[in-house]
Amino acid sequence: MHLHILGICGTFMGGIAAIANARGHTVTGCDANVYPPMSTQLAAMGIGLTQGWDAGQLDDVARDADMFVIGNVVSRGNPLMEAILDAGKPYVSGPQWLYEHVLRDRWVLAVAGTHGKTTTSSMLAWILEHAGLAPGFLIGGVPVNFGVSARAGGESPFFVIEADEYDTAFFDKRSKFVHYRPRTAILNNLEYDHADIFPDLAAIETQFHHLVRTVPQSGCLVVNAGEASLERVLARGAWSAVVRFGVRGARAADWTIDDDGAVREGDAMRGMLRFGEAGRHNRQNALAAMLAARHVGVPVEHSLEALAAFEGVKRRLENRGSARGVTVYDDFAHHPTAIATTVEGLRARVGTGRILAVLEPRSNTMKLGVVKDMLAGSLAGADAVFCYARDLGWDVAQSLRPLGERVQVSDDLDHVVRAVAHAAHPGDHVLVMSNGGFGGIHEKLLSALNARDVPQAQALAAS
Repeated sequence: MHLHILGICGTFMGGIAAIANARGHTVTGCDANVYPPMSTQLAAMGIGLTQGWDAGQLDDVARDADMFVIGNVVSRGNPLMEAILDAGKPYVSGPQWLYEHVLRDRWVLAVAGTHGKTTTSSMLAWILEHAGLAPGFLIGGVPVNFGVSARAGGESPFFVIEADEYDTAFFDKRSKFVHYRPRTAILNNLEYDHADIFPDLAAIETQFHHLVRTVPQSGCLVVNAGEASLERVLARGAWSAVVRFGVRGARAADWTIDDDGAVREGDAMRGMLRFGEAGRHNRQNALAAMLAARHVGVPVEHSLEALAAFEGVKRRLENRGSARGVTVYDDFAHHPTAIATTVEGLRARVGTGRILAVLEPRSNTMKLGVVKDMLAGSLAGADAVFCYARDLGWDVAQSLRPLGERVQVSDDLDHVVRAVAHAAHPGDHVLVMSNGGFGGIHEKLLSALNARDVPQAQALAAS
């Protein structure tokens, strides 16, 4: 079968392309921005990529396509989509195709939550791999242990998927995760996000309850005991076993983890978590992954062994290099809660070392200013803050004013780079946070640190 995938360079749709290719389908695709690293990965698989949405693709690369797989970046008015509709071509959403052709007969382990989905999914997939279960997976990032974000999984019955609550397609406004029909589901956390899709938190809670309704009676819900929003979801009805997890002392938690990594079932000690991921949030992510793996028969003791060898995820506190004694990190954090936990995690790692936070408020929720009042608090743990504020409809400087002189705001990326390079001293840690490419700022920062002209940088920083 020849699939032509619209929106192929997104992590999710690119993962579908990789899985379809591995299963023997002919795959081509297009996107508004065909660029590395996804474009490079797909091209290495022999997948033909087209830049843009030209309707002429129906007479060219997609002439023989049997099915058009539509990503949620595509909307009505898209020239290629309009041509597909006018020609009566068959089309399907990415999540629906994935269920019908990959997930239908698998034991699906879904990881849902506002934050931590990618890291927790990566941990869970690695635990199952370490246990010899060779799972398939589709994750919104690249686990270092695997080097790829998706694989079909061969004959393994198990499939780990990052379960996103974002909408499915322009013709299916349900959350993507209702298509996956998991037997094991992690509900990691839940707060307001995706303000372009959901009017309020209650609307997202409804979608999470739709997910809960799809889990069979023989299934298991692994739920963060510290989230009132998730308790409201469960109060609407739950038909599966529920296992609650949290930090030590969390009310109603069946399993807990201490700050030192001690894992307990009730009051009984079950082992110690020793791994390289920083922060309380990652310890909880690890506990959730262990409990999901336990549902498929992997003992917690074996999961702890696997996590000791877990190498992390690209773009999650990823060390991008050092220059003149300054270390530059990349992180995907783009919501105030994720920003706060990322800063906290780095602080736990570097102790008293200075943290220079560099932020691009790029997500739709950020651009709408819905969570702007939370932003200053989320960055309070940083020693200096640099914010790239281009194309925003609200006053970032005003929102960050509680941080005082620690803050610099600019809509000029080069100015941000030079200001950071000027402010950084040997031993400092530059934490770059964005859910996009941020204009290649990481390499620009390393270059500027290596070749900085101090008088020029001083002038730019003062301007």
